[in-house]
Amino acid sequence: MSLLLALALLSAGPAYLDDPCRYDRAAMLALSLKAFDQDMTGGWRMLSLKDCTLPAADLIRDWRTAHQATDTILYWHEGQLRAEAGQYAQAIALFRRSYKPADEDAGWGWNLYVDGSIAFLRGDRPELERARAALAVLPPPPELADARGPDGKPTTIQWPMNLNVLDAFRRCWGQSYRAAYRCAPPVRVIQAK
Repeated sequence: MSLLLALALLSAGPAYLDDPCRYDRAAMLALSLKAFDQDMTGGWRMLSLKDCTLPAADLIRDWRTAHQATDTILYWHEGQLRAEAGQYAQAIALFRRSYKPADEDAGWGWNLYVDGSIAFLRGDRPELERARAALAVLPPPPELADARGPDGKPTTIQWPMNLNVLDAFRRCWGQSYRAAYRCAPPVRVIQAK
């Protein structure tokens, strides 16, 4: 090994250790779907919280491939990260894979949310308005009458879900997905009395 190569490796070591996007790939790929995708501070979100957007997107892709997973939410989350990074064409393709069959989405509005998000990425304001208007008039499904929070207590969920995001896209039209998504007020979950 040349002296120059040895010095280069030594100088790269500490920088690698300080890399906020570094993670244990084998441990991540071994996680269950719930631990990988639904833990709000773990799994791929651990990278996203550190602003490691593309490494998080790539990790979702790799986890999906390793597990031969077809869960639509994984396509959605990877698509969101790619949209945040400005990779709109890839994000649109992933968002399209997150549509639910009509019978699964009946009354829930997920596909309208997907439509509106794709419209925003494409710069298609009329389609965003159409999707938003259709979502806004959906009545809450009967299942929400008995909604329970993580603690098992009854809760009321803001309805329609994701309308706040489509409203943010309207309010921040012309901005990046990353900026516009952050224009959304937080979803409020109100405790039932």
